[in-house]
Amino acid sequence: MVTYDEYLKNVLDNILDSYNNLNELSDKSGDLEIIKKELLTINGYFQVLIKKLGTVNYRSDDLLELKSKISHYLESYYFEREIEIMSPLYSEDPNRIRNIRFKILEALNDKKLTEKIRDILGELND
Repeated sequence: MVTYDEYLKNVLDNILDSYNNLNELSDKSGDLEIIKKELLTINGYFQVLIKKLGTVNYRSDDLLELKSKISHYLESYYFEREIEIMSPLYSEDPNRIRNIRFKILEALNDKKLTEKIRDILGELND
């Protein structure tokens, strides 16, 4: 049976993997589809974490802060529509791809969200 800490670690690892995949793209043709996939993965895991952190009696300050940062991200940023609109027009334009990718990475770093994820993962790995 998987413990709550192992489950949390796995989810946070998957989020950071998707973040790293976004960060390493070279803004070439076809990358917009990868961006869309990774963004959907991250947003899906964020939704799961919001639900899990709201129902579990695991009330550490770090997890409450993480929940707050994730909620802010989900309420403030929505890139899926923009990607859908630009996909048929600019899927081959490296500058447009780079701009949307950087905006997504910037949003994920807003309020030091990815830094908090890394901090919690560090604690879970200790």
